[in-house]
Amino acid sequence: MKVYEYKGCSTCRNALKFLDSKKITYSKIPIRETPPTLSELKKALKYFAGDSKKLFNTSGQDYKSLNLKDKLQSMTDEEKLKLLNSNGNLVKRPFVISNDFVLVGFKEEDWKKVF
Repeated sequence: MKVYEYKGCSTCRNALKFLDSKKITYSKIPIRETPPTLSELKKALKYFAGDSKKLFNTSGQDYKSLNLKDKLQSMTDEEKLKLLNSNGNLVKRPFVISNDFVLVGFKEEDWKKVF
């Protein structure tokens, strides 16, 4: 299982504490320096039934400065995934991917269902 995270993100820190408390093994990857791969993003998009908005960090500065709220509607899924892959700040974090599931963000009640 891979956990894409940002060190300065309190949500990411809470998610990692949760995983550690459950003694769950994971690989930690810095999302800004190493965004999820295109194949991982495609898997996530499929997992979320094509709802690409779930993959975006809509509260982030990059999302707002690029005016993506208005632009996303006219973009193809491929364009959106390439954008996410090129800028880890745009990806909702933490971004967790395994063989069986994908999680974005951290809501403890949702994570307890998976772990």
